[in-house]
Amino acid sequence: MNAIVALCHFCELHGPRTLFCTEVLHSPLPQGASSGDISGQNEQAEEEEGGIQMSSRIRSHSPAEGASADSSSPGPKKSDMCEASGCRSLAGGHPGYVSHDKETSIKYVSHQHPNHPQLFSIVRQACVRSLSCEVCPGREGPIFFGDEQHGFVFSHTFFIKDSLARGFQRWYSIITIMMDRIYLINSWPFLLGKIRGIIDELQGKALKVFEAEQFGCPQRAQRMNTAFTPFLHQRNGNAARSLTSLTNDENLWACLHTSFAWLLKACGSRLTEKLLEGAPTEDTLVQMEKLADLKEESEGWDGSEEEEKPSSQPDIVEGQELSKSSPETSLMPDCNSWNVAHRRLSVFRSLRHMRQVLGASAFRMLAWHVLMGNQVIWKARDMDLVQSAFDVLRTMLPIGCVRIIPYSDQYEEAYRCNFLGLSPHVQIPPHILSSEFAVLVEVRAATRSSLYPTLFDDEQSLNKYEFVVTSGSPVAADRVGPTILNKIEAALTNQNLSVDVVDQCLVCLKEEWMNKVKVLFKFTKVDSRPKEDTQKLLSILGAAEEDNVKLLKFWMTGLSKTYKSHLMSTVRSPTSSESRN
Repeated sequence: MNAIVALCHFCELHGPRTLFCTEVLHSPLPQGASSGDISGQNEQAEEEEGGIQMSSRIRSHSPAEGASADSSSPGPKKSDMCEASGCRSLAGGHPGYVSHDKETSIKYVSHQHPNHPQLFSIVRQACVRSLSCEVCPGREGPIFFGDEQHGFVFSHTFFIKDSLARGFQRWYSIITIMMDRIYLINSWPFLLGKIRGIIDELQGKALKVFEAEQFGCPQRAQRMNTAFTPFLHQRNGNAARSLTSLTNDENLWACLHTSFAWLLKACGSRLTEKLLEGAPTEDTLVQMEKLADLKEESEGWDGSEEEEKPSSQPDIVEGQELSKSSPETSLMPDCNSWNVAHRRLSVFRSLRHMRQVLGASAFRMLAWHVLMGNQVIWKARDMDLVQSAFDVLRTMLPIGCVRIIPYSDQYEEAYRCNFLGLSPHVQIPPHILSSEFAVLVEVRAATRSSLYPTLFDDEQSLNKYEFVVTSGSPVAADRVGPTILNKIEAALTNQNLSVDVVDQCLVCLKEEWMNKVKVLFKFTKVDSRPKEDTQKLLSILGAAEEDNVKLLKFWMTGLSKTYKSHLMSTVRSPTSSESRN
């Protein structure tokens, strides 16, 4: 977390003072803490708190580079410091503390004051405000203040017992400063709990020292018996004691460094950015509906009585795949073994791969029929090859428009599936072969082994196959085609785009055109607008061409039932109520 944590003290002689602060460094260490180690003065300690390990060490440097009161770094002058070290944490010439986070290569550096002049000014101002005007009722507790220019501050003020102080207590605060207001506010509960724990520990140690001193020499009775002296004289003669003296802990600053460093590390790790994808897409809604249908079927199925299922006509569900096989031999293994085999033997890797194998013109014809909703038939002996082709081609369509029979021993009508895999011996009706609403891809053995060079070295190559794409209505090379097809081809031919980027382009293109489908569905099916208005709408949507209109009408069948029922209930209800009135 890019923040600074500081311990501040209100001195009765000099006012608010910064005692100790820890900051985060993402770049090389500053001059005051980057020099080499000196033997005999190095001190390494592995500290672990909350599952985070840091190596803390005291580093030495030249006197001119130090963060002491005598150096030229920003900070109070020596004349402004209490003689009894009440306004000082580290002794003169002390190099400070450094912790290195090995996971992120971030360093946490602790000094009495930040070395950077601008940071010193920000911490100084936050210290003054936390111990003067920005306090909560009772002068002890958390508060939030700040602005865009000087940063935002979480401040927690508290008292430490001191038998020699006026009122037997001294005023301190722990502040956390950062420029991100939202992040700091969201971290309020975490910071409050952890800083409160640090404060409780300090107060507990000071209370033990206070009680021991009061037991040995009660100050209240002594003060009451002492003759009246001017308060100023009494205050000058009783300078503020250091926090190490009040708590009787010589390792106090090293412990505070560890606590502050862990606080910065843990607070930065607990909040992460998360991508919000917004409303679910149509593909997501269709998938949810199919899962719900499958759940209802499984609940309604009686497991104790297994009924005999007819093998003549498999039920086809949109977006799902079913196979047909002869009673003698099963052409489709079980789902688990099929998935394993598919991953191992799949041939087509992507649309770009298929375009390279089939050729630009053959691929354009095939893609045009896929987008228009025409039946795509593959005839091949290799079932894995057909399956991989369907897996690649289906990415161009919404899930609701996909109906697949991956492999069958007889022809199936187009209303049952728009992707059909057949074995080579299956006869296709002549009217299908000559139809403009179907395309056939025949996979034959290549006459020359070098006809299709290997494009990918992994797993299975395609140099042993020859692909023949035919249709009763071949797509002319100069035909404009649907807009989405042209954009898909532009993405596939752009070699600067990786396969993953092309996949994301497909997702965006499908969602763009599904939004146009939704508008057209509401306009025509729900509102029942005339043809003239529909043509104007298509022009506005940029889909007035014949191929675009056909595509929109086909994709309309892929809309989810949830969306359709939502439109029917929210749009038609007011109309019907008005007609009844």
